[in-house]
Amino acid sequence: MKPARLAVLGIALLAGSGAAYLMGGSPPPPPPPPEKVVQAPPPPVSDVLVAAADEPMGQVLQAADLRWQPWPDSALSPGFVTRKDHPNALETTIGATVRSAFLAGEPIRAQKLVRPESGFMAAILPAGMRAVAIVTDSRGTNSAGGFILPNDRVDVIRTYRDDTASKNSGTDVQLSQTILRDIRVLAVGQLIQEKNGTNVVTGETATLALTPAQAETVTLAQKIGSLSLALRSLADAGHSQDTASAAPEEQPAVDPGLTVVRFGIARQHTP
Repeated sequence: MKPARLAVLGIALLAGSGAAYLMGGSPPPPPPPPEKVVQAPPPPVSDVLVAAADEPMGQVLQAADLRWQPWPDSALSPGFVTRKDHPNALETTIGATVRSAFLAGEPIRAQKLVRPESGFMAAILPAGMRAVAIVTDSRGTNSAGGFILPNDRVDVIRTYRDDTASKNSGTDVQLSQTILRDIRVLAVGQLIQEKNGTNVVTGETATLALTPAQAETVTLAQKIGSLSLALRSLADAGHSQDTASAAPEEQPAVDPGLTVVRFGIARQHTP
C-alpha cells in the first residue's frame, strides 16, 4: 500500500476515534461528599413531681397519685417541686389533702395542698369568712330536693311561728323570709365536691361560707325557727362575693324581732 494511502487511513482513524470520544461525552463528576449532620444537644431537664391522675379537691394523696416527670429547665416555675431540690418530696407529700383540684400531669404545688396536721375546711375558706353548718332534711324538703351541691350559691330562708299574730288570730301563723342571699355552699354532709357526675346529694347538714355577722344571724335563726336553702341560678354567679374584702352582699332581710347579743350587749337587726 502506498504511503499516501496509509497516511489518509491513519488520519481517518484518528478522526473517527475523536468523534466517538466527543459523542460519548466526558464521565460525570464524582458526587460531593455527604455533609456531616451535627445534632444539637438535648435541652437540660429536671424531674418534677406531678399528679399521676386527675385529683379532685379533698382527695388524700397516695403513692399511686404521684410520679416524677422530666420537665425542661427552661419551663420550670418557682412553685414546682423538683427531685434535685426535694429528693424525698414524693414520700413526704403522701397523706396531704388536695385543696384545689389537679389535672393529670399537672405539677404539684405546695399552695394547693393541705398538710395532715392542718384543718381542710379552714384551708379552703376565703379570708375573713366563717364556715357554719345548718341542719337540713335528708329527704331534701328544705334543700331543693337534694339538688344543692358543694360550690352552689343559695339563699337562706327562715320559717318561724309569729306568736303575736297567732295569739291575735287564734290560729297558727307561720312566716317565711329570706335572711341571706347569694351564699356559697362549702359542703353537703361530708361531700365537699361533686364527684363522678353526682347530681343529687342528701345529708343532714349543709356548711355555708359566711361573714361573722351572717354567722350570728344564721345561728340565732336556727334557734327560733327552721332554715331552708333556695338554689340560685348559675346566671347569678358573676354577682357572687366570696371574700370579706369584696363589696358587701345584700343586707339580710331580718325582721325587727331578731336580736343578736354581742359581747353581752343586745343589738337589734334592722333590714
